[in-house]
Amino acid sequence: MTTPATPVRRLLDRFLCRGTVEAVDDLTPRMRRIRITGESVRGLAWVPGQHVRLQVGDLFPNFGNALRTYSVWDYAGDGRLDLCILDHPEGGPGARWARDVTVGQEVAFTRPEGRLVIHDDAPYQLFVGDETAAVAFGAMLRALPASARVFGLLEANGPDDRLPLPRELTWVYRDAEPLTTALEALDLPAEPGVAYIAGEARTCQAVRRHLVRDRGWPRKTAIVKPFWAPGKRGMD
Repeated sequence: MTTPATPVRRLLDRFLCRGTVEAVDDLTPRMRRIRITGESVRGLAWVPGQHVRLQVGDLFPNFGNALRTYSVWDYAGDGRLDLCILDHPEGGPGARWARDVTVGQEVAFTRPEGRLVIHDDAPYQLFVGDETAAVAFGAMLRALPASARVFGLLEANGPDDRLPLPRELTWVYRDAEPLTTALEALDLPAEPGVAYIAGEARTCQAVRRHLVRDRGWPRKTAIVKPFWAPGKRGMD
């Protein structure tokens, strides 16, 4: 006998988009790209930089571990959505899901949302973050006109972790130089631009503090999106 759907389950069924994994490939040794296609993937209202919540486990009874947030690497309105998921030794449900996902597998995710999006009225754009931020930054950089002035710093373990980006940003490596130290030395125009700061939570706070306190940027020009924190459940 079929168990009747609960009101919460019916609500989630309406809330989640559904698709099929069309392709899985590695953009770097630790970054896996997963392409999702399907009829309900068509016509989503996506702005470059936004994210989706991907279902990586059973919604019931362990709802807290069922959904994980990932930036959209690329999207085509004809029904193609690309996500990139970073693998790491302490990876949680999302990283484990990405290791095991296969072509043809059905997946569910929420509609795109988020405020980490381009502000094209700024005199220039500054991108600061780590490997996790590079996914959103890649989509945002592709959306910028060729004439846009762009500066940026990205932190990674090493050269193998560099995602292919449409603009040349400066990469720094953790064992060689902290991201905040590299930012202090970065030659920027005298006037503030707009900064997109994403990645590890405490590093994001330090980057914003430097821009506001040391460089005199208005707080509203520093858009911060922490993606993860050491030991923080649900931010993998």
